[in-house]
Amino acid sequence: IAARCAGIQIASVYVPNGREVGSGYWRAKLRWMEALAHWSREALTTGPLILGGDFNVAPRDEDVWDPAALVGATHVSEEEREAHQALLATGLADSALQLAPAGEQPAFTWWDYRGGAFHRGHGMRIDHLLASPSAGALISFSVDRDERKGSLPSDHAPITLTVRAG
Repeated sequence: IAARCAGIQIASVYVPNGREVGSGYWRAKLRWMEALAHWSREALTTGPLILGGDFNVAPRDEDVWDPAALVGATHVSEEEREAHQALLATGLADSALQLAPAGEQPAFTWWDYRGGAFHRGHGMRIDHLLASPSAGALISFSVDRDERKGSLPSDHAPITLTVRAG
């Protein structure tokens, strides 16, 4: 779903979960990401753009609790990461990385329900807010971990981006 607000096209994104590397679901995910990059490139010809939501991709090793534990897994495959980079190459920037304090990594946004992953810090950064420079000045980015602490929470924490348009 997308809407233009204050001159910025803002789109909510859910990239399908690939389930297993090499599966039909995974191949469909890669095709979907390619289509999203094409859509983004076209959308950027009409003005500023922000894409936000569950991308089901951890773009860097730093975006997972233990890269070695996830070798060969979905969300971190080379092909998924390349598809994410292709999306950024349309003219979008990862706002969490742009706004992270020097020397710090952005917070995880997802934790498995099983095995106490949240409390052990076994998470991934798979939810993103990607913004074109023309969207305006990026002011703040946050992950609301408190929402993940309640009874029956989502496995994702909400993320927010504040932008000064113009």
